[in-house]
Amino acid sequence: MSFFQKAYQFVRYDIWRRTAKDISKGKRFGYNTLKTLVLTIRGFAEDEVNTRANALTYSMLFATVPLIAMSFAIAKGFGFEQTIEDKLNSVTFLRESNIVPTIMEFVQRYLETAQGGVFLGIGIVILIWSIYNFFRTVETSFNTIWEVNRSRSYLRQITNYLSILLAIPIMMVLSSGMSIFFNSALSGYFGNTQWLTEFLIKAVPFIVCWIIFSWMYWAIPNTKVGFQAAVIPGIIVGTVFQLLQMLSVYILVFLSRTSIVYGTFAAIPLLLVWLHLSCLILLLGAEMSYAIQNNEYYDYDQDLKLISRRYKDYITLYLVYLIVKRFEQEQLPPTAHELAQENNIPIRLVNNLLSRLTKSNILREIYIENKEDKTYLPAIDINRLTVGKLFSHIDRQGNERFLQNLPEKMEAFWQEWTDLQAKTADSNNILIKDL
Repeated sequence: MSFFQKAYQFVRYDIWRRTAKDISKGKRFGYNTLKTLVLTIRGFAEDEVNTRANALTYSMLFATVPLIAMSFAIAKGFGFEQTIEDKLNSVTFLRESNIVPTIMEFVQRYLETAQGGVFLGIGIVILIWSIYNFFRTVETSFNTIWEVNRSRSYLRQITNYLSILLAIPIMMVLSSGMSIFFNSALSGYFGNTQWLTEFLIKAVPFIVCWIIFSWMYWAIPNTKVGFQAAVIPGIIVGTVFQLLQMLSVYILVFLSRTSIVYGTFAAIPLLLVWLHLSCLILLLGAEMSYAIQNNEYYDYDQDLKLISRRYKDYITLYLVYLIVKRFEQEQLPPTAHELAQENNIPIRLVNNLLSRLTKSNILREIYIENKEDKTYLPAIDINRLTVGKLFSHIDRQGNERFLQNLPEKMEAFWQEWTDLQAKTADSNNILIKDL
């Protein structure tokens, strides 16, 4: 086997067969990092991140002027409207592509129209809808990556989006305040610290990006996100985003040939490219955040896709046995995570089987004190719960006899087979030809 074949075998199968208990503390960081990288790349393909980035780019482009207009109006109320324009000019790509004056012209017209009383009816609906649609698209993309099927209520969405609108100008003002503080206060405290001042001023945009992206990865998904799962991708994505701004001059030179084709409209494709790259980086960070928090969720990933029915039934029976014995001995009911950790079973398999058993009315989910996650109890009297009854409930869980216009012979076969199962204790020894 060649080196590349071994590497492929390791990345695709072997690394997922080594759980946290099997890896020493010294190697755990390297394994988790590699798993996170693999899951992020896989998520990029499976979750169609590039397609979602295209949709998000469209929503962002449509909402750019309304967002800046709202932020500008809020900042103007506090006397900080010039800060918004300065911050837009501080973004290298926007400054070098000379887009900011065009955007600000649109914003001024937006606000003047609103103040003049003409901005009514359809105009205000478009303003509110474009901003809401943008935030909604971001939240939906994050929830899809996190495999969250339920969104927040409309009230929660509106309150969250309003808080973001208020936070945008505040963050811009704080960013400018930090730069002013480093530029003036440090020299008074530490004397000749020009190099330190310059370093901290250059670090301010990075710090602000780290805070913003970390907050997004923590707050936007409609699920509980851990500290590391939010901060680590927040720092990485924030750094990459700032490096993209530094490279924007070279990108502009590379894309300057578009001016030959588009002429004065060259700023539009340039802005679209820049927005798309920004959205792509944002969603890749969301994939990384999900991967960091759910590393253990993918233990034995490829093996679970090929698991045999017999082995799946065996693990199902064993989980029910553990829950029944705990109940018999009057111990606290276990959570899915406890069952997975104590028996070294992948948490994803445990969750799937427990969900199946709950839907089959074999187990019942309950919440008890001192445990954040739901626990599991038998839903049937343990003195009447046999192995046959267990698998009979599982086999009957789901829809049956939904096929239409079946031949009479097939209908008769179903009736004979179900009657035979009810009468015969061991129907497995019957020859198929004798059915």
